[in-house]
Amino acid sequence: MLIASYLLSAFIGATWISIVQLVLFTVAGMLALRNSPFQRGTVRLIVASALAGSAVMIVAAALYGGNEGFGIAALWTGVLLLMTVVLIVRQILTLPVVTLQSIFGALSAYLIIGLMFSSIYSAMYRLGGDQFFASGQLRDSHNVTPIFQYFSFTTLTTLGYGDFTAASNGGRAVAVLEAITGQIFLATLVARLVAAFRPQAGGPADLTARPDS
Repeated sequence: MLIASYLLSAFIGATWISIVQLVLFTVAGMLALRNSPFQRGTVRLIVASALAGSAVMIVAAALYGGNEGFGIAALWTGVLLLMTVVLIVRQILTLPVVTLQSIFGALSAYLIIGLMFSSIYSAMYRLGGDQFFASGQLRDSHNVTPIFQYFSFTTLTTLGYGDFTAASNGGRAVAVLEAITGQIFLATLVARLVAAFRPQAGGPADLTARPDS
């Protein structure tokens, strides 16, 4: 679902893709909440709040549009993705045994972090006066979502092509925070999970350990 939402914005140049992404991210948050340790009443309250908030943002973006409507929707998307990351990482850390599902969960959280910062950049751009990158590269662009996702993931992975650079001190500060987050996440959580992963006994990977096989 996360990869599909990323590819949608990359290959379909339409402003309504951000609304579709918000729907997909809301579903992803519900899936992360499904196995949470919270009580049923708390889960229902969180689900109702998330659905109501996403519905309001979708209506605001669809009806009012403009930088204000899409900017507020992008800000809500960033908050929603942050909550999803916290839920996933919390569940991973509480598992007694590292499984393949734990590693997939960590990789999903890594992708969500990149999408979360992309939403934050988009909100800063739309609510901050149409100026985010140096040299005004977005002034003639109608669909900024794929550009910010590209910038976000090149920053998260510290790839840094240099074709897009934040112009303001706020944008640079958030970009540095994302780069540090990406490195810490890979070097600590993902590396720790991969190092602690052991295939379950009796699986295909366990056949090489038995002499009679």
